[in-house]
Parts: sequence; structure tokens; C-alpha cells
Amino acid sequence: MSSSKSQWLLYAILSGGCAALNGVFAKLTTTHLTTSWASSVSRLLGQDESSYVVESVVRIGFFLLNLTFNGIMWTLFTRALTLANSTVRVSVLNTSANFVLTALLGAAVFGETLPGLWWVGAALLVAGSVIIGRRDEGAAEGEKQRETGKEELKAREDASSTGVGGADSASSRRRKPKT
Repeated sequence: MSSSKSQWLLYAILSGGCAALNGVFAKLTTTHLTTSWASSVSRLLGQDESSYVVESVVRIGFFLLNLTFNGIMWTLFTRALTLANSTVRVSVLNTSANFVLTALLGAAVFGETLPGLWWVGAALLVAGSVIIGRRDEGAAEGEKQRETGKEELKAREDASSTGVGGADSASSRRRKPKT
């Protein structure tokens, strides 16, 4: 696999990772966890109580990170789409990376636990996307082969109608008698 052909893989995975981080920062903009983190920052700054200003700055910081990772995600996703020969494959890889990283970050940052059924559901969604992607690619390849076949048939018909094509051509089979 050449470097330019495999680069889309990296861009698709990274865009899925940025989408997961985007979600984490969006949640941190509104969650109570941010309040406790802002209280810790307030104490580090020498304040006895939680400061509304510090909490606002922390929340605005998370919101700006949310916007930043959203922009990075779209940039990487668009780059992956330009480099890949299949938009479906890029979307499947992006979604898969996003699912897995969202689950891992949710556990690491928010202490969330996901039941086995969630993992089964995520695996089924990814498997379904892969199946659809392969079917779409197969249909596209079949259409390409049909178009190539039509072009070859048209070329043979053109060759036979102009008398080009050797002994099998229509003009060589229907010779006019000499007068």
C-alpha cells in the first residue's frame, strides 16, 4: 500500500478521535464535574471558595476546546475523504474510532461504565456499516465493469461497421461481386 493511499486511514482515525474529544469537551462545558475542577483551580489560586469567575473561565476554555476539536475533526475528515477512493470506508472508520474512543474517554474522564450490550450494539453498527460499504463498493465496481464492457462492445460495432477488424468484420463477409 502506497503512502498516499494509506494516509486516508490515519486521517479517518484521527478525525474519529477528534470527534470523541469534541464530545468530551462539550460535556465538560455543562457538567457538574467542571464545577469541582474549577473549585480545585480556585484553591490552587489561593481562594478559599469556588469562584464564579474561575468556573466561567474553565467552562469557556472547555467550550473553546470543543469548537477547536470540532474544526480539526472536520478538516481531517475532509482530507480523508479526498485521499480515499471510498467515502463509505472513511465514514465507517471514522465512526468506529469515534465509538471506541468515546467509550474509553467516558470511562476515563467521567467514570462511566458501559454494559456489554452497548459494546454488542456498537459492534453491530460497525459491522452493518462495513457490510453496506462493501456492497456499495461491489456495486460501484460492477457498474464500472459494465461501462467498460459497453465501451468495448461499441468499439467492436464501430470497427465492424467501418470495415476494420479483419476477416470477422461484416464488410469482409459481404463482398460485392466484381462487375
